[in-house]
Amino acid sequence: MRDKKLNLFSTVMFGLSAIIGSGWMFGSSQAAKIAGPAAIVAWILGAILVAMIAMVYVEIGTMFPEDGAMSRFTMYTHGSLLGHIFSWANWLSLLAILPIEAVASTQYMSTWPWKWAQWTHGFMKNGQLSFSGILMATVLILVFTLINYWSVTIMAKFNNFISVFKIAVPIITMILLVSAHFDLNNMGTTIHQFMPNGTSSIFVAIGSAGIIYSYVAFQTVINLGNDIIKPAVNIRRGIIYSLLISALIYITLQIVFIGALPKSIVSSGWSQISFNSPFADLAILLNVYWLSTLIYFTAFISPIGSGIAFSASASKSLSSMPKNKHLPKILSNTNNNYSTPRIALMVDFLVSVILILLFKNWALLSRVVAASTLISLLSGPVVAGSLRKMGPNFKRPTKIRGMRLLAPLVFDLISLAIYWSMFPTTVEVIVIIIVGLPIYFVYDFRRGFKEFKQKFYASLWLIVHLVGLSVISWIGSSHFGGINTIQYPWDFLVIMIFSTVIYYWAINSSYHSGYFDDAKRLNSTVNWDEK
Repeated sequence: MRDKKLNLFSTVMFGLSAIIGSGWMFGSSQAAKIAGPAAIVAWILGAILVAMIAMVYVEIGTMFPEDGAMSRFTMYTHGSLLGHIFSWANWLSLLAILPIEAVASTQYMSTWPWKWAQWTHGFMKNGQLSFSGILMATVLILVFTLINYWSVTIMAKFNNFISVFKIAVPIITMILLVSAHFDLNNMGTTIHQFMPNGTSSIFVAIGSAGIIYSYVAFQTVINLGNDIIKPAVNIRRGIIYSLLISALIYITLQIVFIGALPKSIVSSGWSQISFNSPFADLAILLNVYWLSTLIYFTAFISPIGSGIAFSASASKSLSSMPKNKHLPKILSNTNNNYSTPRIALMVDFLVSVILILLFKNWALLSRVVAASTLISLLSGPVVAGSLRKMGPNFKRPTKIRGMRLLAPLVFDLISLAIYWSMFPTTVEVIVIIIVGLPIYFVYDFRRGFKEFKQKFYASLWLIVHLVGLSVISWIGSSHFGGINTIQYPWDFLVIMIFSTVIYYWAINSSYHSGYFDDAKRLNSTVNWDEK
């Protein structure tokens, strides 16, 4: 029913709630530690990069408005094997954010300074969750799950409240910190002072300081395509508005954080920055104690909002995967009054708890998310480029101009971002993705391995690309964890050339399968009147 769907405001709020999560509490401090004042440039470049990626997905997302859409796109153009690999990577990247946000809230709670909150101080031990911390994080994930369990309408209303709160507090924080102390000299008076660790540090910050991790949450809007009123127009607007507002907040937060730092900290060197709760600690240093209390509270609430958003998105992703015919159909069951994928929600809950037990702090979990997200995003430009060839007459409510140039460029930039996340992250994610392949082969065996050679060839480019990126990362610049055989910035050129070749191989390996016919039928239902 229409009144159970998300209007434009709720869609934008949903996007904002996903993007402005625990990243705003950690990102500014981590980026400044890596790149100094040049961290401002990192946030700007990160926003431009993700906006370019988003535009590719906006075209595809408005062509196929369905639940868990991000898990379906590649299958339409390259068959079930590559579709399974990318849907698995996408589901993992969404799912892992649930334990990340729960762990973030728990870590913040462990630093609460009030006497009544002393019971929370045992949540962390030696930088990792203790047994009581694991229990607390598990309770939070259960809360994320239950709120989504009872309909998208309840989730949206709860999310709208938290999203407004999450936007207001960073703005209040910036105003009060600037009022308390802001020194433009912290930005430096020379290029070296502004960029103390060179230009390479900007790209390291983009890849490892939570910048990409924060921005790419725009995909949650696409995954809720069927729950949005007028998806042909509101998916596009929801992504653009939420990304624009988030970018303004993140960039301004970085500027304020650098300018508000006391001179004693800046003079010690940017690499010496060490805050448990950056903005709260900074407020205490500047004697704005009530602000620190507000930030501590927000540091608990903000990740909860993102956890709720990603619980919905991850369940939509998982529940859509049985359509690929390589996972149990029960996961797609929405036979309840609210049409929510409750079985998928419960599976997500169990897997999230397992991830908490394996990775017991925010930093470790964020590495899993960042790498799997970037690899899953490689599918977008490949699908967009392939569909321009395979379905030139498809309905495109948002047809991006210059896609022939934009798609390969975005593919190259995502490949660079994977490289920025440093060796051996790519290898670790390949292993995580391989875990999902046995499930695929069991179901494909039951179906008689139909078209297996064609499906394998259509997927081979990804295997070569990931192995190639791993090798380049290993022999690449020491700035990005390599052995420095290929020095910066020549390593960037090597990746750009290599990735461009892979891109054209990828789009030329697409083929017409039964899934492409599904895409054609779904696209025919798009309402042009909603443009």
